[in-house]
Amino acid sequence: MRVNRILLSSALVVVALVIQVSVLARLHLPGAVPDLLLLTVLGLALVYGHVGGALVGFGAGLLADLAPPADHAAGRYALVLCVIGYLAGLAKPENGRLKSATGPMVVVAAAAIGTTLLYAGVGALVGDTAARHVGLGSLLFTAALYDLLLAPFVVPGIMALARRAENDPLAETGSAANSANISSGWLSSGTGLKIGGQRGGLGSLKTKARTRTARVGRIKGVKRL
Repeated sequence: MRVNRILLSSALVVVALVIQVSVLARLHLPGAVPDLLLLTVLGLALVYGHVGGALVGFGAGLLADLAPPADHAAGRYALVLCVIGYLAGLAKPENGRLKSATGPMVVVAAAAIGTTLLYAGVGALVGDTAARHVGLGSLLFTAALYDLLLAPFVVPGIMALARRAENDPLAETGSAANSANISSGWLSSGTGLKIGGQRGGLGSLKTKARTRTARVGRIKGVKRL
């Protein structure tokens, strides 16, 4: 990962974890707790891709495992967020731009459910049966609900910061070229002219004009005869 990615990801993960522990965990909501750390990982994974998402997810999960008041085995949440970050990074759009909010919201809902299931599954392997006493069904529903309600306020901002931190002039040039191609496509579809080759277009117009003039001259010559 690049240095700017590491710095931005570390800062966002630390801020999200502090808010998660000091504010969201103390709301005493029924069922699960809104997972701001998960939403941060998802926002970064949708920009950095599957490799970056896996690395950010592992680092964020490991930090959450070590931060108090963690009451589970170290590495448990790191494994879960690493897998979720990798899978969420696979949903990264090719051009880095999302056309609608439907895709990210589906990713958030799937990640919330997947995180809860993976966390409970890994806990069952190490002998932690707390999810059975709370009720896995209510945890799944409330986790998806809370994360979906919080996602519009977190994920777009995280993605915007990540794109701005990239500062890639080649990407900007490519996007400008694409927009120019799109504009020329709209113009050509509306007027019938090819904007991309201006010299060729002007030459074809001159040739058509000369052909029409020659035809008119021939017609007039025939009438005179």
